[in-house]
Amino acid sequence: MKAIEGGITAPKGFRAAGVAAGIKPGSTKRDCALLVSDAPGSVAGMFTTNVLKAPPVSWCEQVCSRGEAQAVFVNSGNANACTGEQGIADAKTMAAQVGAGLELAAEQVCVCSTGVIGVLLPMERIAAGVTGCIEALSTEGSPDAAEAIMTTDTVRKEMAVEVALPSGTIRLGAIAKGSGMIMPNMATMICVLTTDAQVSSDILDGLLRNAVEVSFNRICVDNDMSTSDTVLCLANGASSLVVASPEDQAAFGDALTGVCQEMARELVLDGEGATKFVEIVVEGAQSDDEAKSVARAIATSQLCKTAFFGQDPNWGRFACAAGYAGVTFAPEDLCIWLDDIQIVADGMAAEYLEEDAAAVMAKPSFSLRVAIGKGKGSTVYWTSDLSHDYVSINADYRS
Repeated sequence: MKAIEGGITAPKGFRAAGVAAGIKPGSTKRDCALLVSDAPGSVAGMFTTNVLKAPPVSWCEQVCSRGEAQAVFVNSGNANACTGEQGIADAKTMAAQVGAGLELAAEQVCVCSTGVIGVLLPMERIAAGVTGCIEALSTEGSPDAAEAIMTTDTVRKEMAVEVALPSGTIRLGAIAKGSGMIMPNMATMICVLTTDAQVSSDILDGLLRNAVEVSFNRICVDNDMSTSDTVLCLANGASSLVVASPEDQAAFGDALTGVCQEMARELVLDGEGATKFVEIVVEGAQSDDEAKSVARAIATSQLCKTAFFGQDPNWGRFACAAGYAGVTFAPEDLCIWLDDIQIVADGMAAEYLEEDAAAVMAKPSFSLRVAIGKGKGSTVYWTSDLSHDYVSINADYRS
C-alpha cells in the first residue's frame, strides 16, 4: 500500500468539489461538498445507532440497501437532525437537486449533513451550494471537498493509496471530518471513501464493516455519539479490476482497513482541545471483546483523560477504569506500562521513577499498555486528553 496524492479523486473516474454557500449564518467557509463518479458503482455504508438519527442518515441507509450510488453531497454547519417531517423532506430535496443537476435519479445520491442539531436547513442556500459544486467539479477537487465538510476540525483529513492486489493495482481515497462528538458504537463522524476497484455491494459491505470495527469503533474524543455519523464507500470499477477471489478480497480488505485506521487516528489527533494522542493497548484478556471493554473504559474515563492532560502518571485511575469495565480478571494479574516504563506490576505499584513516567506523559503521543491475564485476547484503542479548551469550544459551539 503506497501513499499517493489526490484524496477521494485519486481513484479513476471520480470528481469532487467544495464551495461556500453560507449554510451557517455569518460563515464564509466552504460548507458544501460533492463527490461524483463518472459511472454508477457499488455503495456500502455504516451509520449512527443513535435513536435520533438525522434524516440524511435514513436516506443514505435506503440508498445503501439498494447497493448502487453515483454521488455524495455533504453540507456542514447544519445537521438537519431533530427537524421532523420537514427535515425528511429537505433531505430528499437535497438528493433530488443533486440528481437533477447531474441527470441522475435521486436514489443514486447519498446526502449527509453535519453541524448544529435542531435547526432546519436553509434550502435556498443548499440549492446554491449544489449548483456551485456541480459547476466546480474537478479531478483535483478533493481538498476543497475535505475542507467543506469540516465543522470544529482544525485541519483537513484526506488521504489516498495505491494498492497492489494479486490481480492488479487499484486505488483507494478518503476524506473525513470529526473533532468532537467522537464516541464509537458504529462510526463516529463522517467519512467518504472511494475506490476504482469493482466490488459487489455485498462484499463491499462486509469488508467495510470489518474495517470500521477496528478503526472508527476504536476511538474516543469525548463520550458523545452524533445523530449524523456516517461512513460511505463507493466502488466504481473504473480500474476494471474485479475484487472477487478470496486473495483479492483479503488484500483489498486489509487496504480498506488501513485507510480507515489512518482516518480514525487523524480524528483523534484533531480532537477538540486535544493536546495528547494516547494509544491504549490491552492484552491478556480471555477474548478480543473483553480487551475492547477494558480499553474503552480507560479511553472514555474523564478522570483518565484529565490525567493525560495533566501529564500525571496517576495509575490508580487507569487501574480503576480497568476494574469497572465489566471484565473479570484477578487483581494480581494487572500490569500497566507507559511506553516502556512499567508502573503497575502484579496489581501493585511497580518500582519506577515518577519523573520518568511523567516525562512519557509529557510527550504529545504515547502508549498505555495494560495486561490483565494470560489470555490471547487483545485490542488497540485511540483516545485523546480532556483539556480546558474542550470546554471552551463546546460552551459556545452555536455562536
